[in-house]
Amino acid sequence: MDITTAKAIVTGGASGLGAATAQGLIAAGAQVTIFDRDPQGADFAQDIGAGFALVDVTDEDSVINGLAGAIAAMGGLNVAINCAGIATAEKTLGRDGPHTLASFKRTVDVNLNGTFNVARLAAARMTDGGVIINTASVAAFDGQKGQAAYAASKAGIAGLSLPMARDLARSRIRVMAIAPGIFRTPMLAGLGEEIMAGLARDVVYPPRLGDPSEFAALARFIVACDYLNGTTIRLDGALRMP
Repeated sequence: MDITTAKAIVTGGASGLGAATAQGLIAAGAQVTIFDRDPQGADFAQDIGAGFALVDVTDEDSVINGLAGAIAAMGGLNVAINCAGIATAEKTLGRDGPHTLASFKRTVDVNLNGTFNVARLAAARMTDGGVIINTASVAAFDGQKGQAAYAASKAGIAGLSLPMARDLARSRIRVMAIAPGIFRTPMLAGLGEEIMAGLARDVVYPPRLGDPSEFAALARFIVACDYLNGTTIRLDGALRMP
């Protein structure tokens, strides 16, 4: 696909990986509408020349309304990039007892169900084909202590790639996932430079945290390369979580 013909929605597009992806697409000539549950994201969208819709990815009506507005503004839809997600740190059995079921359900609901909700509804509106990119994580394969909920939700996203690609082939829609390693995002920055430096030491090469612009570059390449379909690409500097 020619990037200049892309009419894209980016969920979680007001910060982190989603924001970098939205910026990168617009810089390459695409049209973009940001979906985010933070109303302040509208200011960021305006600054970069994107549209904005206040969307909760777990709510069907919210996504339907967001898609309707985005399609009306852009004149169609052929790219959907799912970056919205949350992280949960809780052990299966901790000092205070077993993992709370509510937090596990919430993590799966936002990360996995929310991704599928947007993907299925966006696919129905890609009348001329397109591409869907979902965000998994290296935790899908190398989940650490306290990541049962997060890793399970991201493994589900990785598992969607092939069956969804097969389902949507007749509609000329490709489906891919990116599994990022440790990236310098606002959520991670809150840990402090010392902790981030410690995390970077586990990256084989280059020995640093990933930059969101690198995630955005891969997303653009997937959009442009028509033969990429049905798989998950690790973007992690050869990191294998200990």
